[in-house]
This record gives sequence, C-alpha cells and structure tokens, in this order.
Amino acid sequence: MTISAGMVKELRETTGAGMMDCKKALVETNGNIEKAIEYLREKGLAAAAKKSGRIAAEGVVASYIHMGGKIGVLVEVNCETDFVAKTEKFQELARNVAMQIAASKPEFIKKEEVPQELIEKEKEILRAQALNEGKPESIVDKMVEGRIEKYYKDVCLLEQPFIKDSDKTVSKMISEAIVEIGENINIRRFSRYELGEGIEKKKDNFADEVMAEVNKK
Repeated sequence: MTISAGMVKELRETTGAGMMDCKKALVETNGNIEKAIEYLREKGLAAAAKKSGRIAAEGVVASYIHMGGKIGVLVEVNCETDFVAKTEKFQELARNVAMQIAASKPEFIKKEEVPQELIEKEKEILRAQALNEGKPESIVDKMVEGRIEKYYKDVCLLEQPFIKDSDKTVSKMISEAIVEIGENINIRRFSRYELGEGIEKKKDNFADEVMAEVNKK
C-alpha cells in the first residue's frame, strides 16, 4: 500500500511522534491509522503514549440527561491537574464521552475489561452462525476473529466510532485530546440509566433519539 504524505501528517498530528517514525509505523501496519497509533505507543514513540503512564487523579464527573429524562449518564473522566479539569475544552470532551455512552450503550471501557468467558461464549455463538451460513470450516475461525472485532466495537467504549465523527474511534478522539491538552486523560468509570430498563414494556429506540439530538448541534 502507498503511504501518502497526508496519512503521515494525520498520524503525526494525532500522536506527536516524528515524521519518520510515523511513516515507519504506517508501513508496518499497511496504512491502518488505528494500528499505527498502537504501534507507536508500543514503541514509546507517541506523545500520547508517553503521557499515558502519568497519574491522572483530577478531572470531572460529567453528566448527560437525554431530553425528557429518558436516559441519564454519569462518567468519570480524569486528567492530571485541576487547572485542565476546569478548562472548557476538557469539560466539552467529558460531555462528549457522556453523550457517546448515552447513544452507543457500551458495556465496558476497553477490550481488556471484557471477561474471557464472555468472549469465549460469543465466539461459540459466532462460530455456530458461520457454520449455519454454510461457510467452509477452513475459514470459519478467521471469520469469527473478524466478527469478534466488531463485537468489541459494539460493547467497548474506546473501540466505538465517535458519534460526532465516525471516521475516528473514541480512543483516537482521546489520543488527539491528550496531544492537544498536554496531559494524560483516562475514562475511569461510567453508569448509564435508561428509563424503565428491565421492565416489560413497548421499547423505544432512545439511542437513535440521542443521535438525532447530536446531529442537530
């Protein structure tokens, strides 16, 4: 794959890493921006990665209440200093995360939090689906791995497409904010409440309503 100057520029702006390091990362990952960011982090070359080891004990508990009070979200987003926590940019980021949770209904923050037994159960289901679709046994395992990645995007907050820019994940949005703000940023925990959840009743698609509200802004 041809690595364009634009791709190198985008990766450099996102990570703060050097131009040659960014180009090498893109070559190693066949032009995949997300994997290139991970590559740079693993090599300790990304500015965001260098900041990720620093203690982030300040921050805010942000809230988002969907119009009419149908969905409520509380999320703790941490940074390193009280000064940054009070800035408009950080407050906006935290609110965006709360809106993301309201709209996309994640169950975990990152892949590492998903219990292994849950992953194995999902793999069994996906494998059975693939076989029922008549897929050859020889490619079923590869298909399952691909579908597991999609599963992560459904249930893990950091893997989800960002609601305000679906070309980037929430993880990338956070990485960009780390570079711009200059401090480590972590999403520590969240709670999502949906009116009448668990009660047998007519189901409304509140997530679509949240997305519609986001798109108006």
